[in-house]
Amino acid sequence: MSLVIYVKPGCPYCQQARDHYNNAGIEFIEYDAQNDFDRQLEMLAYTDGDLTVPAIVKDGVYIGSGWGDPPRG
Repeated sequence: MSLVIYVKPGCPYCQQARDHYNNAGIEFIEYDAQNDFDRQLEMLAYTDGDLTVPAIVKDGVYIGSGWGDPPRG
């Protein structure tokens, strides 16, 4: 399984997502979608232009953006 999380520095919802996956023992790759323009473009291709983070992609399939219930980001 490949899990990618697009984040921005200082985002509390991004930290909640990190904590969730770390606590569950699920490995993930994290990309800075705020400061890395290429990663931001990559994220936007998955999210259809939505800048909300965290944006989560599992096995190349966009799962969703934001975190919590309801999702915030």
